[in-house]
Amino acid sequence: MLQASRLTGSTCVFMRFTCFTCDFDGTIARDGQVLPSTLEALSKVRASGRKLILATGRELDDLLRVFSETSLFDRVVAENGGVLYRPATKERVALAEPPPRKFVEELRRRGVQPLSAGQCIVATWHPNEKVVLDVIREMSLELHIIFNKNAVMILPSGVNKGTGVKVALKELGLSPHNVVGIGDAENDHEFLKLCECRMVVGNALPALKERADWISERTHGEGAEEAIQLLLKNDLEDLAAQLQRHALELGWLESGEPFYLPTYGSRLLIAGPSGSGKSTTVSAIVERLAAAKYQVCLFDPEGDYDEFVPLTALGGPDHKPSMTEVTEALNRPGQSLSINLLGVSLADRPAVFQSLLAYVQDLRSKTGRPHWIVIDEAHHLLPADLSVGGTTVPKDLNNFALITVHPDHVSPGILAQVKGIIAVGNTPQTMIDQFNQAAEKEYRMDPGAPVPRESGEVIVWLFSDPAGAQLVKMKPAESERKRHQRKYASGELGEDKSFYFRGADGKLNLRAQNMNLFAQMAEGLDEETWNFHLWQGDYSRWLRDAIKDKDLAGTVAGIEQNRELSATESRNQVIEAIRRSYTASA
Repeated sequence: MLQASRLTGSTCVFMRFTCFTCDFDGTIARDGQVLPSTLEALSKVRASGRKLILATGRELDDLLRVFSETSLFDRVVAENGGVLYRPATKERVALAEPPPRKFVEELRRRGVQPLSAGQCIVATWHPNEKVVLDVIREMSLELHIIFNKNAVMILPSGVNKGTGVKVALKELGLSPHNVVGIGDAENDHEFLKLCECRMVVGNALPALKERADWISERTHGEGAEEAIQLLLKNDLEDLAAQLQRHALELGWLESGEPFYLPTYGSRLLIAGPSGSGKSTTVSAIVERLAAAKYQVCLFDPEGDYDEFVPLTALGGPDHKPSMTEVTEALNRPGQSLSINLLGVSLADRPAVFQSLLAYVQDLRSKTGRPHWIVIDEAHHLLPADLSVGGTTVPKDLNNFALITVHPDHVSPGILAQVKGIIAVGNTPQTMIDQFNQAAEKEYRMDPGAPVPRESGEVIVWLFSDPAGAQLVKMKPAESERKRHQRKYASGELGEDKSFYFRGADGKLNLRAQNMNLFAQMAEGLDEETWNFHLWQGDYSRWLRDAIKDKDLAGTVAGIEQNRELSATESRNQVIEAIRRSYTASA
């Protein structure tokens, strides 16, 4: 639902869907005419603070001839992605090369009728596509055909409504994750694929309906009006179940089933003792969000994420991040960032953070992004006494994660908004108890519930999930996996994690403290010693228990169990498997 967010006296309305993008013919229009009631519905979208984009296959002059209300729209994508029109200034921008004159002349010579050529598009009707394809092949042109029911549209390769809408969104500073789109025909596929919510009118083709999140009961403009009513009612909250297709795969349950984290509506507390793996957990979540093009703003009081690849780091020990820097970074919808506050004194950090957060919330009210706000060391930035002295605690944040070692030291006003906990470490109930104490809640794990035993295991408790608290094996971040590979490939493993070649009688004591050394020692090892460890399953046991690489351990276990292999063959296969996973990539 639309939610008011108060920050230092200002009021922001956070909307998930800040843009409505629609097709023209067959969607808001029937036979080129748009009903007054549909125009009124579109006006209400504008009045709600949202942007409007029209995406049509028509040539722009043809559209302007039949539709005089383009001023309702912030941008018009015409010619099936070939032309961008800015109604406010009446500017036209070609997004593709014009059609080759010889191509059009040849189609006319072969009697293709009807035939029109726009700024970037050439259009005709079925069944002329066969002749069109013949000419494209004969002339070796980089053109492709897009169908719109019986219409046949020819454009440069790679140009479609989707590419045109991307340009329009970039100009408006919007992300596809904040767009709801509606269409009816084949040429709407590409722009609907971009949209976070895909809607179609009741007269849409079956192929579009199969991929839609929602289908209107009525057709044409009246169907579009239904969609707008749903959007304005509660920001499409009624479609929450359908939109769970955007959820992130966080890891795996004990059953082996994947566990998904909703990308919208999550209000998380990530808590655990120092060194328990909170940063690893946060990195995995943020990396997946950034990979899916969700914009993340991470407040980093201690500079822990400066080297984290998915984020652009601002600020540092000698540099307080400026509002201008933050503004410029967040104005790029596909860019996520971390704001390093080390250059701000500990006492001043909560106030500086509040100022920056007020701006971020204001941007959210206009664009719906950044999609996620992540607050590290939340007990410093949002301390329990935050409301003292007139400082206002943020109200009704959405899509956030608080990271802390002390849940009971975080502002109760913020904790009261938390909808789920990720407890890291082997004492999850302790973290939950601290949360309960501060937020005045009464969540308790089932006495028989499993607790994390291995690195990477966490307890995830989304309070609305009837399954309750669940043990999840986190899917590590790719950046963490690479760090892990470098560490085990060439780092200095402790004595407890090293492999020791000792042989049957314990005459040897060769320590391999990383994968490179293991491979080097194995190559020069005598067959008797090699086979002794091989047949006992020592190699796979080491990889599974010390290195925590179950996949590689499984591969090596298969080699160990194959007694038909010679010592040389098994040695080569084990070394090759290790080098593929570690030493080569390192």
